[in-house]
Amino acid sequence: MHGTRTPLRVWFWAAYLMATHHPGISAVQLKRQLGIARYDTAWLILHKLRRAMVAPEREPLTGAVEVDDFYVGGIEEGRRGGRKSDSTKAIVAAAVELRGKGSGRLRLSVIPDLSAASLCGFVTEVVDAGVAVHTDGWQSYGWLSQLGYEHRSSSQRQAPAGHWLLPRVHRSISNLKAWLHGTHRDVSREHLQVYLDEFVFRHNRRRTPMAAFQTLLRLGAQRPPTSYRQITQHAA
Repeated sequence: MHGTRTPLRVWFWAAYLMATHHPGISAVQLKRQLGIARYDTAWLILHKLRRAMVAPEREPLTGAVEVDDFYVGGIEEGRRGGRKSDSTKAIVAAAVELRGKGSGRLRLSVIPDLSAASLCGFVTEVVDAGVAVHTDGWQSYGWLSQLGYEHRSSSQRQAPAGHWLLPRVHRSISNLKAWLHGTHRDVSREHLQVYLDEFVFRHNRRRTPMAAFQTLLRLGAQRPPTSYRQITQHAA
């Protein structure tokens, strides 16, 4: 908010809509709803708020956790599903806590590849040591047991007919893709991580929207200013 010509009232409304509106809000919708003159202004407001959505003191995931990886991007002609080393799409790792039949906290991160270094590095960054980690049979996850985790690996063939092997993390991935396509239509690879951060922020506070709004204002007030140049030069 520092040094901008946008009134605080607009910033607060934008933070409220971003934190509490169920499907989220795009820059086009924000511009229209708040009467903002320029699309670039609405876009910048949302991007600044997204950069305040990761609490520096957040705790690692605990209890049992499901972990998986997936692709984000457009349709690649002539390609089937599954992991492909030559895919041009962005690769994202996901981890979600098991809370009975439901899901607890979520973490999402863009990773460079599907190697053990990338996938296990993601797990060690977001999951507490000694936790039971459920994955599919991808070979790169095999190092988790050597890193102090209780690794539980299974294949889709072991799942009951009509059921996902890792139902909670797959539900989160499906909801993320529907949100990206339905609310934002298209997200550039350069800015994908901050959209993932927004989805995680909203998912983890989905039952307390007003608390989410208050948390976003608190985090935004604590974060140093981010300029338009800093945001756009990352995508250059």
